[in-house]
Amino acid sequence: MLFQGSALFDSLNVEKNIMFPLNMFTNWTTGEKLRRVNEVLDRVSLKDANKKFPSEISGGMKKRVGIARAIVLNPKYLFCDEPNSGLDPQTSLIIDRLIKEITTEFNITTVVNTHDMNSVMEVGDNIIYMYQGLKEWEGNNKEIIFSKNEKLNSFIFASEFLQDAKDMRMLEMKGKIDNNRNMDEMLK
Repeated sequence: MLFQGSALFDSLNVEKNIMFPLNMFTNWTTGEKLRRVNEVLDRVSLKDANKKFPSEISGGMKKRVGIARAIVLNPKYLFCDEPNSGLDPQTSLIIDRLIKEITTEFNITTVVNTHDMNSVMEVGDNIIYMYQGLKEWEGNNKEIIFSKNEKLNSFIFASEFLQDAKDMRMLEMKGKIDNNRNMDEMLK
């Protein structure tokens, strides 16, 4: 599980944070545990951070340590709670791509709980929109843009800018916008 705030133990360094589930659920030797910790640290591009403490690393690094800890036991499932919470857009994209790569590479099912539409579009294969505790809509990241579900649309296209972008995309798909000049005229 990748927690929203990474949920790292502040009194343990990165290596020991990742080793924690190995200590709890395996009978491996210390050498085997260290080997596995180094493998997952290398996979999340943090091979030199093993002796650092959470207070010494950035938010994006903490997320990657959280991902490393979540995959150290080779799980069948990876659950991510708001994986981009508190991150800037570029770091969020890095985390999204890492989650997507790990899902494919480790052949695991990943469930992401998020309100970040950039993350939904980057990571989501099958998307479920929940409203007041119930499933309101289900589809993929291509269908979501063209959904006629009013509750979903009011969530996704909450700003006027995004509503205009959707309208432009719909017109483009219908062939009503065929070049930049027509688009410039429509924007006036």
